[in-house]
Amino acid sequence: MVNIGGHQNILPLLGFCTTSTELMLVYPYMANRSVATCLRERPLSKPPLNWTTRRKIALGSARGLSYLHDHDPKIIHRDVKAGNILLDELFEPFVGDFGLVKFMDCRDTEVTTIVRGTVGHIAPEYIATGKCSEKTDVFGYGMMLLEVITGQRPFDFARLGNKDVSLLDWVKKLYTVRQLYLLADPDLHGNYLEAELEQLIKIALLCTQASPMDRPRMIEVVRFLERDSLAMKR
Repeated sequence: MVNIGGHQNILPLLGFCTTSTELMLVYPYMANRSVATCLRERPLSKPPLNWTTRRKIALGSARGLSYLHDHDPKIIHRDVKAGNILLDELFEPFVGDFGLVKFMDCRDTEVTTIVRGTVGHIAPEYIATGKCSEKTDVFGYGMMLLEVITGQRPFDFARLGNKDVSLLDWVKKLYTVRQLYLLADPDLHGNYLEAELEQLIKIALLCTQASPMDRPRMIEVVRFLERDSLAMKR
């Protein structure tokens, strides 16, 4: 059981109850469930996530993960995805589901574990070696950010016709030829700023680079997003 509090973007544990056969955890009610639900399972009576909300999700979840990584001991989530970013009634994002977290001494840079997580969000070095680090979470965040931008799943066999089952490969291909408008979720109906779309795609691609050494830390991602948000307000 993990209770990680102290940050506005971390889902707090309110209480728990144990019996001989069950463990019940009590968390705040999340009226809008998860980012994944809002992107792909929302009822037709509810409007899609607008661009401002998607930017808020990007920044809030980055702040939450940065807090985990700067925690003592350092906390590696290991399953960062749209389904584990929860949304309250105001669509404030909370990093949740700490069932796979790994605590690390702050002096450690990586630890070897049994590979856990969700296909499509697991960093390649973690699959290859079983070694996870904060950069493993950075990769998962980058994939989550691509979900937020495109509304699509990390793997989708509907893209077989384009030979791009992988969302990351599809994004890279369209980014290379500068067809960024094709990457925006159709549910947005063009209601986004092109400069912001491009910046979020760039950040996502930075976070999902093959080498963990080339990925930014989450605190750097927060600074990127805060700087761009400030620039847009001027």
